[in-house]
Amino acid sequence: MNSSQLALLALVMGVVLGASITLLIIGAMRARARVEARNSTAVPEGVPDVLAAMDDSALVVDGSGTVRAASASAEAFGIHVDEVVPDERIRELARAVRSGGISTASLTLRRSSSPAEPRLVSARATTISPKLVLIVIRDITERERVEQMRRDFVANTSHELKTPVGAVSLLAEAIESAADDPAQVRIFAGRLSAEAQRLASLTSRVMNLSRLQSADELAEVGDVSVDSVVTAAIEAHALAAGSSGVTVVRGGTRGLYVRGDTQILTEALGNLVANAIAYSPSGSSVGIGVKQVHNSVEIAVTDRGIGISEADQQRVFERFFRSDQARSRRTGGTGLGLSIVKHAVQRHGGEVRVWSRVGRGSTFTIQLPIATPPDDLEASTPRGRRRPKKTKKTPAASTAAAPNPNGVTE
Repeated sequence: MNSSQLALLALVMGVVLGASITLLIIGAMRARARVEARNSTAVPEGVPDVLAAMDDSALVVDGSGTVRAASASAEAFGIHVDEVVPDERIRELARAVRSGGISTASLTLRRSSSPAEPRLVSARATTISPKLVLIVIRDITERERVEQMRRDFVANTSHELKTPVGAVSLLAEAIESAADDPAQVRIFAGRLSAEAQRLASLTSRVMNLSRLQSADELAEVGDVSVDSVVTAAIEAHALAAGSSGVTVVRGGTRGLYVRGDTQILTEALGNLVANAIAYSPSGSSVGIGVKQVHNSVEIAVTDRGIGISEADQQRVFERFFRSDQARSRRTGGTGLGLSIVKHAVQRHGGEVRVWSRVGRGSTFTIQLPIATPPDDLEASTPRGRRRPKKTKKTPAASTAAAPNPNGVTE
C-alpha cells in the first residue's frame, strides 16, 4: 500500500472517528437535556401568558404542590405563586395525573375574598411536563344554582300556589252565591282578603329568595352595626310580640360589627325573630343574644316553644318545609323564612345552625365574620375617654329589665 492510499485510509478513518465522536456528544447532550427536562420545574415558555388570558382559575404546580404559575383569578381561592396549594384535594388531584392522562373532580372550595361563601367548582388536571401539572378550576356555582332554582320553582312554588289560588276561586264563587246575604258576603270577603294577603306574602318571599340566589355579589356592602340590626329586627316585630303576649329579651355583647348589607341581615334576623314569636306560647319570652367567638360574631335567637324533632332539624332550611303544618297555616307561614335566612347568611360568608328539643324550645344561631369598627366611629370618640368595655356574655332569656309597652326588654 503506497503512501497515497495510506493517507486516504487515514482520512476516512479520521472522518468516521470524528463523526462517531460528534454523534456521541450530540446523543449525550440530548440525553442530558431530556434528564434536565424531566427534573426541571421551570414553567415552559408561553404558559404564563396563556394563564394570564384565562377567565377561569388556573395554576401550574410541581411535585411538591408548590404553585409555579397561576392566573389572576386563582387568588380568590387563596392560591398564590411560590406557595403550596392550600387545599389538599387539589394537591391529590395533581398527584393522580403524574403518570399521564387527565383527571377531573367536583369540589367545594371556600373563597378567601369577600363574600367567603363555599363555591362549587369543577377541577381538571393534566400534565404539561414530567414535573409540572396544569389544573384548571371552573366555578360552576351559579350554573348549578340557576338549575336548582328552576327545579325548585317548578316543583315547589306551583304546589304552594294551588292552595291560596284555589281558596280565592272558591270564596269568589261563595260571594257570588250569597249576594243577597250581606253578613255572609262580609265573612267571605274577609276570608278572601286573608287568602289574597297570604298569596302576596308567598309571592314576595319567593322573589326575595330568588334575588338572594341569583345575585353573584352583594349589591351594597359596608360596615354593619350588629346592634342596629338587632334593634331593627326587634322593632319590626314588636307589634306581633305584644299581640301574642311574648316578651323579647335582648342581651350579650354590644358594639360589634360585620361586613355586609344591612337590609338583608335585618330581614334574615327578623325572620328568626318572627318564627320564635309565632311558635312561642303566650306569656313566654324570646331571647336574642350576641357574642364574639374568636373572629366571628354569633347572634342567637332562643324561644321556649314547641321545639323541632331531630328528623325535622335536617330539613328546616329547605324551601317550603314546615315542621308543624297546622300551626304554619294558622300563622300564615310560607315555609320560606328559614331558607331565606340560610341564603342571606351564606351570602355574607357565614353559617346558620339550629339546636332544638321537642317541648323545650329552639335556638337558631347566625355566625358571621367579624369586622373592625369603622374609622369614623373611633374618630367620634372624645379624647381622654375610652370606649365602653364589652359586656360579658349574658344568657339572653335571663336578662332582667322592665319591659316596654311593645313587649321588648333591653
